[in-house]
Amino acid sequence: MDESPAPPDGEVGGPPSDSPETASNGAAYTVMTVGSVRFDLGTPSPQVHLMEEASPYRNVSISVALPEAQALHAALVGAVGARPSTHELTSSIIAYLKADIIALRIVRHENGLFYSELDLMTAHGRETFDCRTSDGLILCVRQAVAAPILCAETVLDDFYTYEN
Repeated sequence: MDESPAPPDGEVGGPPSDSPETASNGAAYTVMTVGSVRFDLGTPSPQVHLMEEASPYRNVSISVALPEAQALHAALVGAVGARPSTHELTSSIIAYLKADIIALRIVRHENGLFYSELDLMTAHGRETFDCRTSDGLILCVRQAVAAPILCAETVLDDFYTYEN
């Protein structure tokens, strides 16, 4: 269900925001927080709920595969496995290389898929990597200080218009 390059369909709701952040490319982004990971037996896949940190508190629901939902839940509660998971290993490698995750940016929503980029600051400067939204969320939460999650205003606006 959660396959490259981005996880499957999600939902967005609420009125437009008044306080977006602006990226270096000029695009406006809104800061989001992982509100919950829901495992509902009535739906085909778990849902990750992201909520806007400032008013009007719009939300985004993203369907993810069960392993990613479990990994995100484990990251949210600070659980560490007896052996490192892929995300725990990746987080350890990022820390060992003295790189920092600057942010996860959800850049677009197209044909039911969310597309995201992971921004890292490395010894070689800033690097941007295409990633699945679910993987980026897990890595952001796994940092010693959680990295910000940013959602493009165009994603919120376009999806909200599409849904209503």
